[in-house]
Amino acid sequence: MSAAEERVSPAAYVNLVVATVGFTLTFWAWNLVAPLAGEFDKTLHMSSFAQSLLVAVPVLVGSLGRVPVGALTDRYGARLMFPLVSGLTILPVLLLIPARSSYGALLAVGFLLGLGGTTFAIGVPLVNSWFPPRKRGLGVGVFGMGMGGVALSGYFTPRLWKHDENLPFTVMAVALAVYVVLALLFLRDRPDRVVPTAPLAERLAAAGRLRVTWELSALYAIGFGGIVAFGVYLPTYLKTWYQLSATDAGTKAAGFALVTVVFRPLGGWLSDRVHPAVVTAWSLALTALFAIVQAFDPELSPVGTIAFLLMAAGLGTSSGAVFALVAQVTPVARVGSVTGIVGAVGGLGGFVPPLVMGAIYSAKGSYSIGFMLLSDLALAGCVYAAVRMRSIRTGTPS
Repeated sequence: MSAAEERVSPAAYVNLVVATVGFTLTFWAWNLVAPLAGEFDKTLHMSSFAQSLLVAVPVLVGSLGRVPVGALTDRYGARLMFPLVSGLTILPVLLLIPARSSYGALLAVGFLLGLGGTTFAIGVPLVNSWFPPRKRGLGVGVFGMGMGGVALSGYFTPRLWKHDENLPFTVMAVALAVYVVLALLFLRDRPDRVVPTAPLAERLAAAGRLRVTWELSALYAIGFGGIVAFGVYLPTYLKTWYQLSATDAGTKAAGFALVTVVFRPLGGWLSDRVHPAVVTAWSLALTALFAIVQAFDPELSPVGTIAFLLMAAGLGTSSGAVFALVAQVTPVARVGSVTGIVGAVGGLGGFVPPLVMGAIYSAKGSYSIGFMLLSDLALAGCVYAAVRMRSIRTGTPS
């Protein structure tokens, strides 16, 4: 590849920044319910499982929604899809204001709020198209830092709520409205991007027939699924097991999410230099080790805190590495469709654990089994990445 082909254009950086800002804001909106679940519980008196279901519903919808949104992005481009989805997300954000006094209403609005979680499938094909192959790992990794919206939500949402109960939703609605204007002004699809002509169902079926789609989905379900699961359930876990206040729990959960944000581009950067499967294997091994440590219920300071931060580092690195592999082995015209499927399965990986953790605690009064299950899954992913995924080479999406 020539030096000219390796060069990243200024337009690529502009699109990367705008897309990352949008991803951050929509992920913040997507995670508005979880940091406030304890506050809602003061009036709704939910069971542990009911609270887990409440925070998991947006995750489920946002995950499944990535499949059609990714395919639509292949067809219509990110310049249309990003402002459209961001603008539509404003509605459920504002609906949280009247819905917070009813559990059923919160579930319904949480379902609609899942739309904010679909923008991942818009940004990856956009960034992938603008960056040359040998720099896509870093580009997609930087875009992935937008999942820091979960950390921002965990930190700021409870604090805004304490100032005024409507303030978190009003601030987010205004921020999304401003972003819609920003995206319309600055976001651009690559002029020479390949626009598929096949019907949506046919394109999704073609992406689904690729073996690597499901292999990557499984790995991403462990890495990104773990991030989402901790993002939505860690505040509840810290309040329940360590008796932290809602504000302290949200702050520590935000710290966990921040570490995943920092390490995600590192995973992409390493994957531009080492095979992404190797990076994935080592990062999942780190996650497995410290999930075992946490299963023994250590004191939060310092052992528990260290265990959570190192798990965050492993999960963040593996997420960046997996999508570096997506960028390497997926045909450009199918990146949106494959991203949608992989992102959906990854998000579903975050939907199940909060329900499992809530059910385990209700039945056993302990979370240890849940952490052991995480260690088992991470170890299985480590072995599979090291043995099977290292054989995959660029341009061979079989």
